[in-house]
Amino acid sequence: MLLITSLGSCGSFYLLLPVVPLYTATAGAGGVGAGMSTGAMMLATVLVEFAVPGLLSRYGYRAAMTLGLILLGAPAVVLAASSSLPLVMGVCMLRGAGLGIVSVAGSAAIAELVPAERRGEGLGLYGLAVTVPSIVCLPLGLWLIARIGYWPVFLAGAALSLLVLAAVHGLPARSARVEHHGGVLGALRIDGPARQAVIFAAVTLAAGALLTFLPLALSAESYQLGATALLVQSCAAPLARWGAGWYGDRHGSARLLVPAVLAAALGAAGLVWVDNQLAVVAGMGLFGIGFGMAQNVTLALMFERVSASGFGQVSALWNLAYDGGLGIGAAGFGLLAGPVGYPAGFALTAGVLLAALAPAWPCATAGTEAHPA
Repeated sequence: MLLITSLGSCGSFYLLLPVVPLYTATAGAGGVGAGMSTGAMMLATVLVEFAVPGLLSRYGYRAAMTLGLILLGAPAVVLAASSSLPLVMGVCMLRGAGLGIVSVAGSAAIAELVPAERRGEGLGLYGLAVTVPSIVCLPLGLWLIARIGYWPVFLAGAALSLLVLAAVHGLPARSARVEHHGGVLGALRIDGPARQAVIFAAVTLAAGALLTFLPLALSAESYQLGATALLVQSCAAPLARWGAGWYGDRHGSARLLVPAVLAAALGAAGLVWVDNQLAVVAGMGLFGIGFGMAQNVTLALMFERVSASGFGQVSALWNLAYDGGLGIGAAGFGLLAGPVGYPAGFALTAGVLLAALAPAWPCATAGTEAHPA
């Protein structure tokens, strides 16, 4: 039931992600309005993620997920009535709040619902459920508006989120282990989760840079190459995430941390040769493998270091590292690429990932000792 709710909520998010900015821009707000719509949504997502652990502690998974699905779905219907920028911004902020709730609640719930000895694989399956909709729905939204218009797509986005409310009854009404916690920032005082969050933030920072600017780094004649490279990355990441979970349950997740960061770094470094088709596709594929592995490994290791009552805190911290890293990476690379150029920017991105090996190595060594083959 949790995977069904995740498929529906992520389908709703990704279906409208490229559609709403286009709707705003073509209505007269231009590129500024388009950027503001997405920015407002992600800002609300990050801010609400701070509050979700308390929400889960007080009301439980079922109530939190219900609220998140309603906020993510219902406001989309309003978009069919008007393209006014203030209205669109308000809708995006409500949807962002819903996204923040379902993201944190989902990863916390999967950690509690799956037995500890199968947690890595469970997180991998959850990763597939939240990633596959991006492969299908991102291009589908744009394809549909060209054929049936905007308002049916808005209704479809709302329906995807609201229809899976029927599956929420399969979630626990409350966590089995509800205790008082110190909030998301309290998890930063625990060395393990804090270290993993920093490592994962470095990987998501690189993801924000690469996924945003690879199409711009290619020539106008190479857009098909960019689409192919992004497709390879988007397919490699969830498969690697699932595979890392399967391996981690049997041999320990920690031993995959350094390979994950190293694969992401080598993939980013491959984009230095942005004029070489093989280097671009292979680089994005390798980065996708490292990104997917890092998603599973860091989250699994963070859950290992806390009791079940801290799952909400850890989930929120991990999601903050994910969303914050993506945003900072995209914005920072945009400022960097102008002065130094795209190849040098990709090289510096790879350097950031190589620097993340420093905190990753002690974690991997300690984890190998704790999980002998």
